[in-house]
Amino acid sequence: MTPEDRSLTPHACVLASGGIESSVLLADALGRYESVTPLYIRNHLRWEEAELFWLKNFCRGLKSPKLKPLKVLELTMKDIYESHWSVTGVKVPGVKSRDESVYLPGRNIIFLSKAACLAAIYKIPFIEIGVLKGNPFSDSSKIFFKKMSQVLSLGLSFEMEVKAPFQNMKKDEVILLGRKLPLESTFSCINPKGYEHCGDCNKCTERKKAFFAVGVFDRTKYKKSGI
Repeated sequence: MTPEDRSLTPHACVLASGGIESSVLLADALGRYESVTPLYIRNHLRWEEAELFWLKNFCRGLKSPKLKPLKVLELTMKDIYESHWSVTGVKVPGVKSRDESVYLPGRNIIFLSKAACLAAIYKIPFIEIGVLKGNPFSDSSKIFFKKMSQVLSLGLSFEMEVKAPFQNMKKDEVILLGRKLPLESTFSCINPKGYEHCGDCNKCTERKKAFFAVGVFDRTKYKKSGI
């Protein structure tokens, strides 16, 4: 497929986890492509049931003819992470933890590899991911996405590009971009209480601070309020 062909009938996959970044990215992509397929990749980690619940809710609210049905793909990481907090729920990074504490080894490599297989089969030339500015992990860098695009295109014999449109934005800027969307239907927690945010983990704290920073009212339900 030539670049000219791609510009005529653009189609993209968006890696959608149900969080603020990927949900706003999904909505934003609907204005940039003729059709968009949201992908959720289940690694069998402890927050995924809640993530999927809210992602489906968010997708229903978009009501766009460009939005294709959500695809849920399976790729377990329990056999690798084993006793990690993401599987056991023991010592989940809390309010005072550093961003590095929530690192999940190989996460974007796994996500993009699985997504690329589907993209190659369905001839979808673009994969988008909601990585933000300041992300400290090497699998979220510009050079990583460039080289992944090359490797995936070579290995699957299909030209594709991994794009991170929000890579120069912070979370609070994404919240401003998506302030007219139902952001209360997004989910960021790594220690969920049923389908609600715990309000006390690293990701809940990051979420609360971002809403506060830009003065956007946070309609999220937290088990524990306050920052």
